Amino acid sequence: MSQSDYSIREIFQLEACTNCCQCADVCPAVSASEDGQLSGIYRLAELRRIMRSRSGILRRFFGRRAPSAEQLKQFSETVYRCTLCGRCQQSCPSGIMLRDLWLSLRQDLVHSAAYPKKVDMIRQNVAGSHNVFDEDNEERADWVEDLRDPPEHGYVKDRADVVYFTGCVAAYFPMAQQIPLALSAVFDAAGVDFTLLAEEEWCCGFPLLGAGLRDNLKDLIAHNITAVQAKGARKVVFACPSCYQMWREHYPHDFEIYHVTQYLHQLISSGDLILKALDLTVTYHDPCDLGRGSREYDAPRRVIGAIPGVELVEMPHNRENCLCCGGGGNLEMIDSSLSGEIAKAKIDEVTGTGAQTVVTACQQCVRTMNTYVRRNKLGIEVMDIVQLVQKAIDG
Repeated sequence: MSQSDYSIREIFQLEACTNCCQCADVCPAVSASEDGQLSGIYRLAELRRIMRSRSGILRRFFGRRAPSAEQLKQFSETVYRCTLCGRCQQSCPSGIMLRDLWLSLRQDLVHSAAYPKKVDMIRQNVAGSHNVFDEDNEERADWVEDLRDPPEHGYVKDRADVVYFTGCVAAYFPMAQQIPLALSAVFDAAGVDFTLLAEEEWCCGFPLLGAGLRDNLKDLIAHNITAVQAKGARKVVFACPSCYQMWREHYPHDFEIYHVTQYLHQLISSGDLILKALDLTVTYHDPCDLGRGSREYDAPRRVIGAIPGVELVEMPHNRENCLCCGGGGNLEMIDSSLSGEIAKAKIDEVTGTGAQTVVTACQQCVRTMNTYVRRNKLGIEVMDIVQLVQKAIDG
């Protein structure tokens, strides 16, 4: 392990922890597993001990021995059982940037060869197939064939004003493919000149970042930027908050980028999108990467509020305090059981609102919550906000 994986700020922040335990109190993994070793406070304490064992001066001062390979492996198992939801960071009274620290820690563990084997699978899949699921990348836009009347160009144009960056989950999972199917209909209704990148779209890199593979991002970023430039597009729209956050924080700012809720709000406000009334009571789940990650809480609520007849009932935990669905941080690949337990807590809160439908703005949240609802035969409808808007167009 090496200090070089951390910024100076992160190293200094390690010592800012006051042991207040607020990070543990709000952690969805700790609540679901009842395992304190999954908490931020435990992780920080272990990381401080490791840091002190690495430095010659500190090692002599504190009398610390470097952890063995087996100890590092055990530590990594707690580090990767985390959704990277950022609620610990949101609640930290010391202002420690915990989510950023966890990403650096995962990179450190990769460099130390102390990480879950699924990380190798993520690296190999993205390197070989340009998507995290190892599907044929030429099939990224095959969902278009499921439209009732697909256009001849299949939404793959030589030039367009807007690129719709679909994302790996929505491109390949049937449950999530309903989102691009709905968005293409919404864009057509609003007269948006958009194109897909199809096979020229590669994974945005977010799964690599979350796996501790930050070193592997450069080629993906360069390729995707070039692919958008080739379309002559000025704007890129994402229905996936993780793709949006990745472009917002790690890509060059060469284009106007929008999460789809922001873009839909513009279309509604300009009068390009006319919405009919729906008789529906919904609650809204703030995706972690859109809410705490990108600080976007208002655009989705404005879109919902623009639909006549729709009543929004907020959950007790909403906005920056929203409970994670369990689908982030590659947790589903690392510990699917824990991911399911976190989803249970989320759905329990949803049902407590009395709403007929839970609306979110993330393909992974839709997939995670829907999987739990279907397995447990619950009478709750889970949909993306794009699907809600399509319903309002159709009336």
